[in-house]
Amino acid sequence: MALAIGLAAAPAMADEKIGVELNKVEDQSGGCRLYFVLGNATRAAFEIYKLDLVMFGTDGVIARRLAVEVGPLRPAKTSVKLFDVAGLPCAGIGTALINDVLSCKVGADERPNCIDLVSVASRAKIALTK
Repeated sequence: MALAIGLAAAPAMADEKIGVELNKVEDQSGGCRLYFVLGNATRAAFEIYKLDLVMFGTDGVIARRLAVEVGPLRPAKTSVKLFDVAGLPCAGIGTALINDVLSCKVGADERPNCIDLVSVASRAKIALTK
């Protein structure tokens, strides 16, 4: 019986994503501030969700790399996180790439392949990709 319940739940789990939207950027003294809207459409409460971000200049050359912690992410919850990219004006960033998910923990358990949960969007002039 438990096996049948587990299999029946599998398709619904496949549609669950963590939406990462680059919502807004603004120049700060010494860099660019990035505003991310994160939507956890999964049933998991992520204590840690650390992204590997790579900023490409408008010329397509890698300009910065950052590890950013966007957790905790509560299930069925939207949150906003912001990060400063020191030494790089917003106009100098052409694309932000979520290169990988460096750490993804539910409780004390590290989850594999969390990059597969990520869906991306951007409302800013900077494209967000994965």
